[in-house]
Amino acid sequence: MATPLQDRVAIVTGSSRGIGREIAIHLASLGARIVINYTSNSDRADSVAAEINARSSTAAAPRAITVRADVSDSVQVKSLFDSAECSFNSPVHILVNSAGILDGKYPSLAETSVESFDRIFSVNARGAFLCAREASNRVKHGGGGRIVLVTSSVVASLRIGHSAYAASKAAVEAMTKILAKELKGSGITANCVAPGPVATEMFFEGKTEETVSKTVEECPLGRLGETKDVAPLVGFLATDAAEWINGQIIRVNGGYI
Repeated sequence: MATPLQDRVAIVTGSSRGIGREIAIHLASLGARIVINYTSNSDRADSVAAEINARSSTAAAPRAITVRADVSDSVQVKSLFDSAECSFNSPVHILVNSAGILDGKYPSLAETSVESFDRIFSVNARGAFLCAREASNRVKHGGGGRIVLVTSSVVASLRIGHSAYAASKAAVEAMTKILAKELKGSGITANCVAPGPVATEMFFEGKTEETVSKTVEECPLGRLGETKDVAPLVGFLATDAAEWINGQIIRVNGGYI
């Protein structure tokens, strides 16, 4: 029985952990062949690929591979796409850019260092730009091509201590809306998925128990999000059923915003 993403090739950046990991596993469950991208932790990336491949019914060829690449480096981003095409002997159909960082000290704008600002923009904004640019030129045209960029509901909530992070993600959301228009005639859609507070290592970084509890209290559903709350939406956007959704920012936050 054919699955919604049967044998389509999907690159998921930042997929060795957190939301990206769950997205990669979910896309694989829909039939996609997955490129697990990571920057530094090969063991985690290998673990995700092994989990996906263990579930595959095809023993002859792996359903998932790992590729190390820094999304803020244009040469490495090109190499990431080259590896995907070569490994699966296919054009890339789907890009999900989930790679992202923040400053776990949550400084005010006045206390944000230039180094921290540049680092956040390098990965979050420049990285998304480079990945989306490569995808625009190399994702399969003619239907089924999907670009999904993971941003953040902080762009809407504008929490203190997140000035550089929110600004970097806002830049991505603006680029995505324009990209969707520029891709006219290609059959490729471009959208953003913007999670709210999700229980990942990145969310908990630098937060006190009091801060976490306050965040839970502010959510109408009374809990933090989980990675499994985000992945199905990305999966849907990657399918043919979502063709009419284009140039959108979809906030996934349980009503937090």
